[in-house]
Amino acid sequence: MDRHEFGRRLAEAARAMSGTRHPADTLEHIAAMAVDLIGPCAVAGVCVLRPGRNDTCAHSHASVQVMDDLQHDLAEGPAMDGAATADVVSIGDLTQDAPWPRWAEEAVARTGVRSYLGFRLFVEDDDSIGMLNLYAYEPNAFDHEDRLDGLVAAAHASVALSTTVRHDQLHTALTSRQLIGEATGILRERFSLTSDQAFAVLKRLSSQQNIKLFAVAQHVVETGTLPS
Repeated sequence: MDRHEFGRRLAEAARAMSGTRHPADTLEHIAAMAVDLIGPCAVAGVCVLRPGRNDTCAHSHASVQVMDDLQHDLAEGPAMDGAATADVVSIGDLTQDAPWPRWAEEAVARTGVRSYLGFRLFVEDDDSIGMLNLYAYEPNAFDHEDRLDGLVAAAHASVALSTTVRHDQLHTALTSRQLIGEATGILRERFSLTSDQAFAVLKRLSSQQNIKLFAVAQHVVETGTLPS
C-alpha cells in the first residue's frame, strides 16, 4: 500500500473511531483498522489491561479469542507481562523464537498463526491501557514498514480509546449520581430523614456490607427496601 492510500484509510478509520461513544465500539474499529491497514495482518485483536486479568474486548476473528484464552490458561503470552511489556513486540516465527514457548506452541497448533506483532496502547502519563495484537499465517510476515505503520495506527487507537473510556466513565459517574439521589429521596420520604441523614444511611450500609454505594442505591430504587 502506498503512503497516500495508507493515509486515506487511516483518516477514514480515525473518523469512524471518533464517532463512537462506547469503548467496545472503539475496540471493534481498532481491530478492523489493523487488518485493513497492515498488509500481512490476517487477524487482529485489542485487549484492555485490567488488574489481575487482560480481557480481550474486540477481535477480527474467533481465533484471537482462542489465543487470548490460552494466555490465561497457561499464564504466559504477549499480554501477560503487563507493564513490563515492551512498546512493540515482534516475533518472526512463533515456532522458533517466541519468549512464551507453551503459549506459542498451542497458538500455532490451534490457529495456524506464525507471526506476531504487538503494540502497547497508551494514554496521558504513559499509563498503558491495552494492547493491539496482530497475527499473520506466514512466518516473518511483518517487516520494518509494517512496524512503523503499526505504530502510527496504535497512536491513533490510543487517542480514540482514551477518549471513549473517559466518556464511558463520565456517563457511569452521572448515572451513579442520579441513582444515589433517587435512593436518598426514597429514604428521606419513607423514614422522615433529612437528605444528609438518608445519604449517611446509604454510606453506612455500603461500609457494613462491603458493597459499592452505587449497588446499595440501586437496590433501594429497584426494590424500595434496604439491603438485608
